Amino acid sequence: MLLERSFRLRVVGGPDQGKEHMLDEGTTMVGTHADNDLVLTDATVSRYHLEIRVRRDGIEIRDLDTTNGTKHGGARVGQVVLSGAARLRLGKHTEVDVEPIDTSVEVGEWPSDRFGEVLGTTQPMKRLFGLLAKASPTEATILLQGETGTGKEAIAEAVHKMSRRAKGPFVVVDCGSIPHELIASELFGHAKGSFTGASGDKQGLIEAANHGTLFLDEIGELALDLQPQLLRVLDRRQVRRVGETQSIDVDIRVIAATHRDLRAMVKAGQFREDLYYRLAVVATAVPPLRDRKADIPALVEWFAEKMGRGSFAQSAALLDQLQRHDWPGNVRELRNVVERALSLGAAALVDIGDGARSAPAAAGEEGAQKRPSNPDVLELPFKEAKAQLVEAFERDYLVALLARHHGNISRAAAEAGIDRNYIHRLVKKYNLEVDRG
Repeated sequence: MLLERSFRLRVVGGPDQGKEHMLDEGTTMVGTHADNDLVLTDATVSRYHLEIRVRRDGIEIRDLDTTNGTKHGGARVGQVVLSGAARLRLGKHTEVDVEPIDTSVEVGEWPSDRFGEVLGTTQPMKRLFGLLAKASPTEATILLQGETGTGKEAIAEAVHKMSRRAKGPFVVVDCGSIPHELIASELFGHAKGSFTGASGDKQGLIEAANHGTLFLDEIGELALDLQPQLLRVLDRRQVRRVGETQSIDVDIRVIAATHRDLRAMVKAGQFREDLYYRLAVVATAVPPLRDRKADIPALVEWFAEKMGRGSFAQSAALLDQLQRHDWPGNVRELRNVVERALSLGAAALVDIGDGARSAPAAAGEEGAQKRPSNPDVLELPFKEAKAQLVEAFERDYLVALLARHHGNISRAAAEAGIDRNYIHRLVKKYNLEVDRG
């Protein structure tokens, strides 16, 4: 579903209570003079009190140096950009609500089964492609919602390549993997000497995305205290490096993704409502693989082709086995199964439910010990048997390691004596759900 956003002004307090005005493109004037678009009768409101301009990222409110001022959130403001619902006080008596109104827009199916490097032959995917094809050439912020492994990053990159920013950078920020104490430096950059270990100036990831697209993966993992800083960047299109006083203008298009229900997080006070509205200008869900199993044969062929292995024989028995599996790791899990089958042969497909399933970190050592070994591995050639056993060891070791440290990758890396980025790669490789709580 594509949502088209508009805004309405509604007077909820003061002598003009009940008046409404829909904001159109361009500038809207509010005040007591008859020439205004929204005319008020409150004597404490100035003749020309507010100028409101609709922007691609919300609406800009500017107080026209009035006597009694304009307040937002209890504080007097000169200029503010609003992306969601808000209440303004004009003068001493008038209160005006700014209300976002989202209207669904019908979008046709995409005629092709490809959208960039994303493949989909089923109706849910073609509808998704149709929506994204319409949104891609615009500057609208996009929020992709869906389970882990559904291909949200590949979809975001396809949107980037279909936009006017295709020649600019595509910068990925994994909000869930950057430690809390480093994320400000990673996102915004820092000045030399701004904190211990800052041996030189560093450009942040937001600045690195200038003239391109910034992909905020797993935005639902961003700590609540960091969300206002990100919101300011998105509203002002300016970034200030840690330890500096001057802001740098950035020209970026933002795409965000999450496997969490951000609306529920907003209600629970775990995610800022204004940031949610700022991100969800175009909000859509990426369907899980279990809801589009008819795509599996085409995906298997495509993965085999991309791995340079040519055609992949899909017997009726194999297709039945693939269709019966629920694919908790989604498309990423299917890709891993194909890669393993191309490397190890039929033995890799003896039990898809065991060899490819994402093992939850919470299972810990007990879960790893209960996983049955595969005696057929001893009948494989040495190289293939070794590769299969190494993968099993890596997966089991990682599950137990992360369970001991409650999903804290930095502490797990320190205990294991390996680089934390390597652990991140293994987590993605085996589709592990890391429990950070």
